[in-house]
Amino acid sequence: MTHRNNGRNTDGTFAPGNPGKPRGTRHKATQAALALLDGEAEALSRQAVTMALEGDTTALRLCLERIAPPRRDAPVSFSLPPMQSASDAAKAAGAVLDAVAAGDLTPQEGSHIMALVETYRRTLETSTLEARVAALEEGDNENCSVACKT
Repeated sequence: MTHRNNGRNTDGTFAPGNPGKPRGTRHKATQAALALLDGEAEALSRQAVTMALEGDTTALRLCLERIAPPRRDAPVSFSLPPMQSASDAAKAAGAVLDAVAAGDLTPQEGSHIMALVETYRRTLETSTLEARVAALEEGDNENCSVACKT
């Protein structure tokens, strides 16, 4: 059942044939603000720079945020032992902790890398278990003994 005035079902979803607003449509308040600023961007930017140069700290912060936005993520480089098995994850975790302790990595970077190491360890562990189960299901005891030991 749909409401007459807005084309929505009683559960709030749009009725068939009514997709809602077209993709990319802006709110009326946003359109009004953009209309007011249309053609004034250069003058406003110049004024903000002038105010910043005169010592207005808010204008200065605004200008600097536009020139050099805050750094979100950056690549890091440090030595990490290769991980060929799930047990190698402990060595890799130790290397990450050493890099954080030495100041080569920030604690946040170390945390992110530890999450990657843990995900990779789980992936290795899962693939090993999958190989063991497949060998057991095939009744292939010779291959199972090899897969079960890795």
